[in-house]
Amino acid sequence: MSSNCFSGRLPHLSSNVVVLNIANNLFSGHISPLICQKSNERSKLEILDISNNALSGKLSDCWMHWPSLTHINLRSNNLSGEIPDSMGSLVALKALSLRNNSLYGDVPSSLGNCKVLGLINLSHNKFLGIIPRWIVERTTLIFIHLRSNKFMGGIPSLICQLSSLTVLDLANNSLSGTVPKCLNNISAMAGGRSGGDFDVLEAEYDYESYMESLILNIKGRDSEYKSILPFVRMIDLSSNNLSGSIPVEIFSLSGLQSLNLSHNHLMGIISVEIGGMKNLESLDLSRNNLSGEIPQTMANLTFLDDLNLSYNNLSGRIPSGTQIQSFSPLSFFGNAKLCGDPLPKNCPGDEEETQRPTGEGENREYPEIAWFYIGMESGFFLGLWGVCGCLFFIKAWRHAYFQYLDDIKDSAYVAIAIKLKWLHQKLGIYNAGMITKGVYQQVQWHGQRTFPGLELWTELQTLEDYPLKIQ
Repeated sequence: MSSNCFSGRLPHLSSNVVVLNIANNLFSGHISPLICQKSNERSKLEILDISNNALSGKLSDCWMHWPSLTHINLRSNNLSGEIPDSMGSLVALKALSLRNNSLYGDVPSSLGNCKVLGLINLSHNKFLGIIPRWIVERTTLIFIHLRSNKFMGGIPSLICQLSSLTVLDLANNSLSGTVPKCLNNISAMAGGRSGGDFDVLEAEYDYESYMESLILNIKGRDSEYKSILPFVRMIDLSSNNLSGSIPVEIFSLSGLQSLNLSHNHLMGIISVEIGGMKNLESLDLSRNNLSGEIPQTMANLTFLDDLNLSYNNLSGRIPSGTQIQSFSPLSFFGNAKLCGDPLPKNCPGDEEETQRPTGEGENREYPEIAWFYIGMESGFFLGLWGVCGCLFFIKAWRHAYFQYLDDIKDSAYVAIAIKLKWLHQKLGIYNAGMITKGVYQQVQWHGQRTFPGLELWTELQTLEDYPLKIQ
């Protein structure tokens, strides 16, 4: 029934219903009539998906009536109020998604009773307080998505014991303190195989299946990840109040694909160890107080196609000869002491390079090429003027040279005339008189009775029906 145009109030359910998927419709009203309906039989409902509707009101405190629930998805409605404690009675719950509502208050500790919870998505609400201790102690968690709330305090170091964690999104909160140094203990992000049970994302029923999804902000845009969600590795701690330096340990997460620490108060340098993040595709460290040079080891990030280092205190030359220079200048703006391509600002010494005559830089690097062209040009001019000088100063050579040219011209002319005569004879349209007259005039023009092509004219006479007379 999902992705239709159904509207009205939520229906009452039979206790035998296993899956209720009415997502992407126009249902409105409160959720209470559904959740708090009474039944004499134990409910078999395992999957409840009412996402992307127009439900309003509070989450009723009646969840104890649905002990078989494994997946709850109520995202993108108009729900308000706090999460009721009765949700903690859902001990079989594997995935809880309440994204994009108006829920507020503390996250109840009763949810710690959900011992097999693998996905929690509370993003884009108004939850406050510190990150609950039970979350960072729930080792079954693979996806933690708490983006865009009002959480405060530090990031608990206990989060590092979640070895199966593949998605950690705490962006756009009011978290403070430092980035935990122990994040390298999350083996699923360190390149090892995740020990998590990705069955939390999928449920089989009646020859079909239900698949959970997450909307993640990667490379600056929101995208829904569903079938490929098990392969995503990301950390997003952006838009908080984090301080201190970026721990070197985080750069040992070689399996990480997206790292976003932007819009914080981080300082210090970017460690050369960043070159070990072989699978990194997106890196955003913008709007911090980072200093020092961009490490040359970033050239090792061959999969990197989204980079933002803008508005820091970085200095020096942008590493050359790498794919880093293929990014937009916007990726480096706001760093007054940064220079080199792709920024319009030249580094010290670059101005001298640009003023050097064209080709000088190449000649310095390849001197044998320069000497080759110099030798070729000088040889050409010496040979040309050697020949022309002899003809100019030695009269006998000059007369012989021009006589030779005249002989070649006459021979060529006679050869052409013979070929034309033969062609016209073959076609039966040759006018012997006109050709003979033209040849006769040519001979007269030269003022001589014999010339080197006379033998060819003899051959021409044998082809004529009348003799060729030469005066």
